Amino acid sequence: MQNALIVLASYVFYGWWDWRFLFLIFFSTVVDYSVGRRLGDTAAPDARKILLFFSLFINLGLLGFFKYYNFFVESFTEAFTIFGYPFDPYTLSIVLPVGISFYTFQTLSYSIDVYQKRLEPSNNFLAFSAFVSFFPQLVAGPIERATHLLPQFLRRRTFSYPLAVDGMRQILWGFFKKVVIADNCGELANEIFNNYEAHDGSTLLLGALFFTFQIYGDFSGYSDIAIGTARLLGFDLMQNFAFPYFSRDIAEFWRRWHISLTTWFRDYVYIPLGGSRAGKWVTIRNVFIIFLVSGFWHGANWTFIVWGALNALYFLPLLLAKKNRQHQGEIAEGRVLPSFKELTQIAVTFGLTVVAWIFFRSPTVGDAIQYLGGMLNFTLLSFPSAIDIGQAAYTITLIVLMLVIEWFGRFGLHALERLGLEWHWVFRWSFYAFILMCILIFIPTHETPFIYFQF
Repeated sequence: MQNALIVLASYVFYGWWDWRFLFLIFFSTVVDYSVGRRLGDTAAPDARKILLFFSLFINLGLLGFFKYYNFFVESFTEAFTIFGYPFDPYTLSIVLPVGISFYTFQTLSYSIDVYQKRLEPSNNFLAFSAFVSFFPQLVAGPIERATHLLPQFLRRRTFSYPLAVDGMRQILWGFFKKVVIADNCGELANEIFNNYEAHDGSTLLLGALFFTFQIYGDFSGYSDIAIGTARLLGFDLMQNFAFPYFSRDIAEFWRRWHISLTTWFRDYVYIPLGGSRAGKWVTIRNVFIIFLVSGFWHGANWTFIVWGALNALYFLPLLLAKKNRQHQGEIAEGRVLPSFKELTQIAVTFGLTVVAWIFFRSPTVGDAIQYLGGMLNFTLLSFPSAIDIGQAAYTITLIVLMLVIEWFGRFGLHALERLGLEWHWVFRWSFYAFILMCILIFIPTHETPFIYFQF
């Protein structure tokens, strides 16, 4: 009955956007459940490979059609036009199903894990359906592994007051990051990016910074809301963000940013390709593959591919120098403030990340290059103009507030997991009330969709 309620709630939740796309979730569920059952009954290696290929073909085929059909058609058209062979292709007005990249990868993890015998195939269709469609993380993750989440649907859940309280704290912090940080940063970032030709370098720098915090507050905020909501229902979802803007190098950043996707690509793409065990050139190839595929996963645009390639260039020197694992522990552990060296490392890593986000946000690669050109000149030292300075000032103040809270809460799975628990109840509840008041006061007057819904 618990799983039936989850499936019903999840299908109503997803169907509220567009009921016609429910058949995609149901179809993926049936395909991978059936493949898993057949893999459990089949010992022949060739037959097992065919079953896995069938699952990959169906799931990636649907994802490719809905997400990348027009991209490839338009790219081929441009290529033929350049070489003097113009033609008029047929493109479709395809609506991208919300969250298709997330639930497709989640179902694929099941088929792959059953094929590799890391997981027993499920004999409970209702539990498997709940795993695929689980509404808190259905449309924007975290991308859960079947080995972690599916067994939780096979046991009875009971209400846990401590877990529910922690879930509420994480939901509160998620709303703060989404409504107070992301949405306010988004208004300014959109204004600057949409008219970047008219702004000087300092204003463009502000625009890049606002988008940097917009995408973090937006996506990590959603993850916090999803994880906290799941915890209310007795589920444990994996951590998806671990304070990535406190990273000391790019390798550490990618261990802390969108953890569910990064580890998915590591386990199901990078390691099967040989990882870093097959020689220098194979390692270089694998690094570029993993980052280019990650970029392409985000959308059918060359800007995402360039964003992925840029991050590969950032990451590669650390890997080749065998320094990609040098920052495993928490920064400034046992200290209130970071050292000067750590602060410098954070600043450099953050700066590289900001540059990469410009490509991610820009509509075309050409726009991103022009944006960087307009930013990196002598006007970078001028005072920002042509924007609402008052709005920019209080938005920066809110960003600083978020960073301070996350710095002191960085040892938890989310910022409020431990922060304030040892305070007197008056101060602790005043702190929660302050966060809630910020949400109510600074919420924008118009709706701002989550960025990752488009992926």
